[in-house]
Amino acid sequence: MIRIKRVYDAIEKEDGYRVLVDRLWPRGVTKQKAQLDAWEKEIAPSTQLREDFHRGMSEEEFRNDYTKELLHNDEFPIWKKQILEQEKKSNVTLITSIKLLPGNHLQILKEFLEK
Repeated sequence: MIRIKRVYDAIEKEDGYRVLVDRLWPRGVTKQKAQLDAWEKEIAPSTQLREDFHRGMSEEEFRNDYTKELLHNDEFPIWKKQILEQEKKSNVTLITSIKLLPGNHLQILKEFLEK
């Protein structure tokens, strides 16, 4: 199962393989406290896309642009295969520092992984 949560949420046994999918390291969180198995900066939205979103880009535009980034990211198919292999062994939890609002990048990414 692929799960989504914030890095600030309590760590649970059910998290399984924990992957941070943010370009920037979360404020106020040590690597020890985060207890991550991986930090996948290159799978997160680009800096430009993140900045555009903060400037008021619509959710639909963000979804379309992030989807395009994933489709054109040479590392994404390799990463996707690794995550799906890992999911056969344990839960995979995609982690971010941002609020879990509808249409955030982890929800888009989870949909992509589940297709």
